Amino acid sequence: MKTILISLIVVLLPLGVTMAQTMNTKINDPKNKNREILIGYCNLDGLKSGEFGNYFQSQYELYQPADKYIEKLKEKINLVDITVVFGSWCSDSQLQVGRFFKILDRSNYNDKNLKIIAVDRDKNAYTTNIESLKIERVPTFIITQHGDELGRIVESPKKTLEKDLWNIVNRVKM
Repeated sequence: MKTILISLIVVLLPLGVTMAQTMNTKINDPKNKNREILIGYCNLDGLKSGEFGNYFQSQYELYQPADKYIEKLKEKINLVDITVVFGSWCSDSQLQVGRFFKILDRSNYNDKNLKIIAVDRDKNAYTTNIESLKIERVPTFIITQHGDELGRIVESPKKTLEKDLWNIVNRVKM
């Protein structure tokens, strides 16, 4: 029994280290004058770092979402999974991603149901296969429940981020 446990640890430990190394990966993008961009899975630390972090932080701080939608979102927001696909090089992502996270924070969203994926100009995430997400433009905010897509916000909101998000989250089945 002890041998099996040690064998499992030996096999799984490198896997955990490899997974940790793939978070917030940065590359120099030849299609963007070799500027550094984020690629693949990210977390908030990645969003808040580097050049993109400046955009993220300023938009997060400046944006004032409408309270009436925040209160409505609080009722259902934790019943959905959210995938954010963005380009750290993209002006729309630089504008919208920080704002979107302000809405999530204000509505008490549990980020255990959140995936953040950075892509290059060709909408590739390199080590992360995102073909099934059918990303055409960034940022794309995909809202799902039990694996079924309820809706998405692509590039910029139709009305406001919080209102568009509420219109999607309001489709949640309780």
